[in-house]
Formats: sequence, C-alpha cells, structure tokens
Amino acid sequence: MSRDDINSSKKATPQPDYQSLAELRYQIRRFLHFSEQAARQARIEPNQHQFLLALKGLPENMRPTIGILAGRLQIRPNSAVELVNRLSKAGFVKRRRDSDDGREVLLVLTAKGEAVLHELSLHHRAELQTAGPVLMAALQAVLKQARPKLNSGKT
Repeated sequence: MSRDDINSSKKATPQPDYQSLAELRYQIRRFLHFSEQAARQARIEPNQHQFLLALKGLPENMRPTIGILAGRLQIRPNSAVELVNRLSKAGFVKRRRDSDDGREVLLVLTAKGEAVLHELSLHHRAELQTAGPVLMAALQAVLKQARPKLNSGKT
C-alpha cells in the first residue's frame, strides 16, 4: 500500500468527535456518581440498588429469576446469586418457588426493599430534572456528529 493510499484512506474514514463522546461519558459518569452516593446514603451498595431497580422494573413478560436479572445487569449468574444472598439477608428480597414449576426460584421485593427503592427512585427523578437535559444535550451532540456520516452512505 502506497503512502497516497494510506492518506486517502485516512481522509475517507470518518473521524469520531472525541470531544462530544468525552462529554457524554462525563455526563453519564456524573449521574452514576450521584446514583452511587444516593445508594450509599440509603445504606445499601450501588449494585444492590441496581438489582432492586432491575427486579422492580422487569418487563411483565420476563420471569424474575436470578439468570434473567444477571443478564439485565450484565453480571455473571454466580455474582447475581451472591448479590441476592446479601439482599435476602438484609431483608430486601425474598426467594419463592414457582407455584407451577417448583424447581424454579423467583425473586420478589419485600416491603423493606420496596421502601428503599421508592425513596431512591424519588431522589433519582429529582436529580434527572437537572441532569437529564444536560445528558440529552450531550447525547444529541454525539448523534448529530454521527448522523451525517451514517446518512452519507445512503442513496
């Protein structure tokens, strides 16, 4: 490959907008930091809060099993088991056998789990009132940069 081929290849390849990508990552990280701090103030670990939210917000067509929740949280099933063990010991979730298939274990939030999740969700919604528009602006800047490059290949 000649030097001219390399230079023309570099010119033809769209370059990412590093500044807008970095800004989006920064805004996401700021919100995640808020979320982690809020969970700790509620005396639970951030991953426990994420698990409670994933369980409560699970689509109706999905069964609340450890495997499903592990997938939703992008963690290994054995890590989810340990997380459920800690949540169960703290009184936030309960395991129950499925009435149709006694081999399957389903997870349910306890009243204590519901209460802590409710409080955290209120705090998160309030934070999103201010952080949301900034997050959206950062995402729109990234998408704006990507759109012409994606559409340029269409005929």
